[in-house]
Amino acid sequence: MIKKLPYATLRAFLTPFLVGAFRPKVKGLRNVPSKGAVIIASNHLSFSDSIFMPLVVPRKVTFLAKSEYFTSPGIKGFVKKLTFIALGQVPVDRTGGRRSEAALLTGLKVLGEGGCLGIYPEGTRSPDGRLYKGRTGIARLAIESGAPIIAVAMSNTDKIQPTGKIIPNLHRVGMKFSEPMYFSGDSRNLQHLRDVTDQVMNTIQEMSGQIYVDIYSPKKSRSEDINVAGEED
Repeated sequence: MIKKLPYATLRAFLTPFLVGAFRPKVKGLRNVPSKGAVIIASNHLSFSDSIFMPLVVPRKVTFLAKSEYFTSPGIKGFVKKLTFIALGQVPVDRTGGRRSEAALLTGLKVLGEGGCLGIYPEGTRSPDGRLYKGRTGIARLAIESGAPIIAVAMSNTDKIQPTGKIIPNLHRVGMKFSEPMYFSGDSRNLQHLRDVTDQVMNTIQEMSGQIYVDIYSPKKSRSEDINVAGEED
């Protein structure tokens, strides 16, 4: 209950302001189940994606973040920690072994508890508004947990809060939610993981209208969200 308090408090505080100022246009929200494990896979245009999308979803959306963001020293570090907790993010230790494996195991734990896991398959914010190749960790999570994937297409958040900008611009934000997609098969089969991931990315591309680029997004634009990947990042 205590862990849910910051998230609920921040949501109650931000909702009236953000809804009034940015007038979210949402389609397909009814496709998000009210309970049970589910993966929400979104394109990633801005840090504000992690604010607007959870704002409209009627249940807590958990994202994964690097543990370093929860351990920074001083007042600034304390504020950052509270902010990430309030946004529903959980820390993942990436100091040992393959960095993606820790994220994967944490994601499976969230889903095993019936949670709603938010993922950006591109692994980082798009540097130019195009949609980049997805990483296959999302396919492993879906297959091994049995949870459905709901693709989300965010729009205008890159205009609202471009990378590096603190004070947002006023634009109407858009969100489209797909119908649930279920996947099965061998989670050790790399080609199958790639096929599943590409299907998710194709769905996002069709809803968003973004130009698709069949390469991984440049690392220099990495955000506070971590890679849930099946490949080296």
